[in-house]
Amino acid sequence: MENKIDEIFIPGPAGRLEAKYFKSKKTTSPIALVLQPHPQYGGTMNNKVVVETFNTFKENSFSVCRVNFRGVGRSDGEFDNGQGELADAAAALDWLERENLDNSQCWVSGFSFGSLIAMQLLMRRPEINRFIAISPQPNVYDFSFLSPCPTSGLMIYGKKDELVPVEFIDELNKRLSLQKGINVEFQSVMDANHFFAKSEKNLIKNLDKYIKKEITVF
Repeated sequence: MENKIDEIFIPGPAGRLEAKYFKSKKTTSPIALVLQPHPQYGGTMNNKVVVETFNTFKENSFSVCRVNFRGVGRSDGEFDNGQGELADAAAALDWLERENLDNSQCWVSGFSFGSLIAMQLLMRRPEINRFIAISPQPNVYDFSFLSPCPTSGLMIYGKKDELVPVEFIDELNKRLSLQKGINVEFQSVMDANHFFAKSEKNLIKNLDKYIKKEITVF
């Protein structure tokens, strides 16, 4: 049963959370949690960008999990404006760590609203070594809690993001680049919009390159 992706339920604070999980065959493989976009705008763990990110981690021999926040799909509960979703993400990370006690690295990633929750989780969990934030929205959400940002990571966004004016991304870049000891890379994808419609291949290529580079750092 090579490459089997399991459908699982994780115990969460508001009931069970529906998730998809791939367990790497490699011992001490790194782990990654991938978080969905905004539930009230149709976001689920089966969003194309989330699935492609999940698969990129999988291809790089991670044990990787993607999860539906409360009230999405077959997850219990209802939308909780980010607070509950952060608790859901923490519960999913707990589960993933218990399943992979010998993990060599811990990554967190999220798309759009999911990138906000991923960064909030990062601030609370010192074991997270790396992050990937896809289409962050610093014009909608306040990212000033990232001071100091505890670890290096990647912020990747579409050059033609129709929801986020580029000056907000530049401002965040400027703030994070002043921090010593970490390196947050900002990458833009040509011709891509907020959802990377028709630009998935370029997104995957960038993610794959970043993951391969950073795995060798450890």
